[in-house]
Amino acid sequence: MAEELYFIKTNPIIAKINLYNKLCREEKNITAFLDDDKITSLEIIKNKVKDSEIEKLTKEELLHIFSWFNSEYPSDNDEMKTQLFINGIDLFYEIPSLSHIKNFQQILSDYENLSEEKIKYILNSDTFNQFIIYGIFFTGMIQKEKKGNEQILSDFLKPDHKSLYSMAESQFNSQSPSLEVDDIIFQNFTDLYDLTKFYKGKIIQLHDH
Repeated sequence: MAEELYFIKTNPIIAKINLYNKLCREEKNITAFLDDDKITSLEIIKNKVKDSEIEKLTKEELLHIFSWFNSEYPSDNDEMKTQLFINGIDLFYEIPSLSHIKNFQQILSDYENLSEEKIKYILNSDTFNQFIIYGIFFTGMIQKEKKGNEQILSDFLKPDHKSLYSMAESQFNSQSPSLEVDDIIFQNFTDLYDLTKFYKGKIIQLHDH
């Protein structure tokens, strides 16, 4: 698996049928990517998927599945995404650049400290949405300082999220931002907001590091 930061939605009902059947049909293929006790590891994964609990897969278990799918479509990332989707795993967004991943994770770490809330790798949509809005505010402030860009989305969100705006403003003022935040990382937050603002369910952040 490459170093991209993946954002994933799951469909437990589809996974219960399609992914479970694929796991049963292709046991030899998937076990090549599992840890030492391969049979036990596979049975644990299969049971979670069969019980419509794909969201209870550990990060390591999910990484094994991604490595397996990636090996089947090593030169066709779009087909890999399609096959994952068919099997109940919707890889709906990714951040490919390591520098942007580091910035994203630093912003996440700052948010965790300010909000006193630990963001797990699987989280509910409301928690994710709050962080994304904070990120839009924070990166938007940097963009405005550097380029004078009008922040239409930030201005739209601010009235309903005053505490998040104040949190972002406090962080912005406290560090005279040293992060190399560019148009892309700001766009990452905007894209993620657009893709999840009406979604109600679990969101997974997956990064092999």
